[in-house]
Amino acid sequence: MSAVHRATPRPNDPPPPPFNAPAARRLRAALGMGPDHVAQTLRASYGLPYVTPHLVVAWERGTAAPSGPELSALAGVLWCSPGELIGRPRTLREHRIARGLAAEDVARAVGHELRAYLRMEETGQWRGSDRQTAVLAGLLALSLADLITVSGHEDRLAELLRSAATTRWQGYVRPVGKLAPLDRRVLERALQRLHQDYQGHMAATLSWGGGSGDAGDDGREFLERVVDHFWAAVEEYSGSR
Repeated sequence: MSAVHRATPRPNDPPPPPFNAPAARRLRAALGMGPDHVAQTLRASYGLPYVTPHLVVAWERGTAAPSGPELSALAGVLWCSPGELIGRPRTLREHRIARGLAAEDVARAVGHELRAYLRMEETGQWRGSDRQTAVLAGLLALSLADLITVSGHEDRLAELLRSAATTRWQGYVRPVGKLAPLDRRVLERALQRLHQDYQGHMAATLSWGGGSGDAGDDGREFLERVVDHFWAAVEEYSGSR
């Protein structure tokens, strides 16, 4: 098989965004295009002379990932938005690319100098006033969960939620509420749900005859995804008020 050649990344190049390889393959097939056609268009129309059909196939197989500019160009070839080719965005840069926006446009909209904004993308921590954060959330369609992640606070939230699940959840309503300003009743019910699910999960595992090691492994798996469990509970209770 021929080797996959691409432009050599520079040391300061940002990491590629999460790429949805199955979506790229599906969109190409729906257009009746082959990898050779995609590669030819990327070379001729988007100034990417190194792209070969083998590189396109590597993207679609997940053995290589397109850079940000390559992904934007591929979206143009496949007649879709960049967001359709990105897996779940997590960082500020990934959310911006998913919306098909230039860094200059976001910086201008939120009222930051471009250099300061790019620094936030590099560090993965958004820093802005309440007004700027509101503008950013609207521009990039960010949920509260997204804002906490791009602000660099998800690790702290996970730490609090793990404690709420494993100890007395009532003591964590206020600190969690400072990070995630939710309706108090929704927040209380979500934390109580986490606690009950974790404790019930542990009890059920033990009742099945598993040893303490099995229960510990099961409990750790629950706690590793505690942030996802929390937001699922928040969504459920927000809709049932």
